[in-house]
Amino acid sequence: MMQREPLTRWATDAGFARVGVAPALPLEEYAAFFEWSQRGLAGPMGYLTDHRAGVRSDPRHLLASARSLICVAYPYTGPSADGPGWDDAGRAWISCYAWGDDYHDIVKKGLEQLAAQIYSAWGEHDWRACVDTAPLLERGYARWAGLGWIGRNQCLIDERAGSWFFLGFLLTSHEIPPDSPPPDRCGTCRRCIDACPTAALVPNPASPGGWELDARLCISTLTIETRGAIPEALRPGVGRHIFGCDICQEVCPWNRRLHRRMEPASTPVSPPREAFVAPPLERLAALTPQEFQALFRGTPVTRARYHGFLRNVAVAMGNSGVPTLRKALEPLARHENAMVAEHAQWALERLAG
Repeated sequence: MMQREPLTRWATDAGFARVGVAPALPLEEYAAFFEWSQRGLAGPMGYLTDHRAGVRSDPRHLLASARSLICVAYPYTGPSADGPGWDDAGRAWISCYAWGDDYHDIVKKGLEQLAAQIYSAWGEHDWRACVDTAPLLERGYARWAGLGWIGRNQCLIDERAGSWFFLGFLLTSHEIPPDSPPPDRCGTCRRCIDACPTAALVPNPASPGGWELDARLCISTLTIETRGAIPEALRPGVGRHIFGCDICQEVCPWNRRLHRRMEPASTPVSPPREAFVAPPLERLAALTPQEFQALFRGTPVTRARYHGFLRNVAVAMGNSGVPTLRKALEPLARHENAMVAEHAQWALERLAG
């Protein structure tokens, strides 16, 4: 079994702020995940319920020789009180994780560097880097690796730094001494539950903490994963979010405490692009397909796709309460895409009402 001592240094050199190890074995949490997905709570996220659902039962489905899972945390910029923000009714909100370059590329590059360092020091090993897209119970393994507990908002929470970080995983055939999960420190707090505008956190006594996520109601799902119309009853709750949502993280006491922000190790976090921090809705509504691609190229925002993005902008404008935005909405109400036009017409009626 390999010695743990140099692993932290190697992870730091690769740009990660936290590192832990879990055994590459099935988790007891898989049964709860599978039951959750079978009840339809994954909503439109078919990649959680199709043939890949079974792959998540054992990380060795991804790497047959895997003996350890190295879990790393890479911080990103959370919201700040400085600059334009949510208080300006004419501005949209893009989830903080999407303010910079696509994290998949950044984290994967660090994992590849870590794998190379392990090879150099410990010898040849089979390995596979996973960043978000692989069928892996990421939060479960990160918890067992000691990186945090899964809070009532279903985010992984680090006691020292909150939850503003990405997760990455390196499956390796080396056997490394594992860490252990920390205790759940949510206590009796339910700020995330009370703050969610669409009530996406729903009670389930069988879940850790007694709550679970109904992704069909989650603003992030509605604005990113939903390809068709956003259910009309949920549109008011979306507010001015046009890509993702940070509310359940913003209200979390573990994120609000001073001096708890997780700092990068040696590689700086991709800096926020100024145009992404509370951008004006009027400007976004006028973007052409080419301008959309140019503005958001290389960032997670392109996942919403152009027409889905305009749909979100229309809903946000309808929720803004700013009558002067009607002028920017009118071209969208005549848009050639029926989904965009319908949402813009809804927004115009909402502003008129």
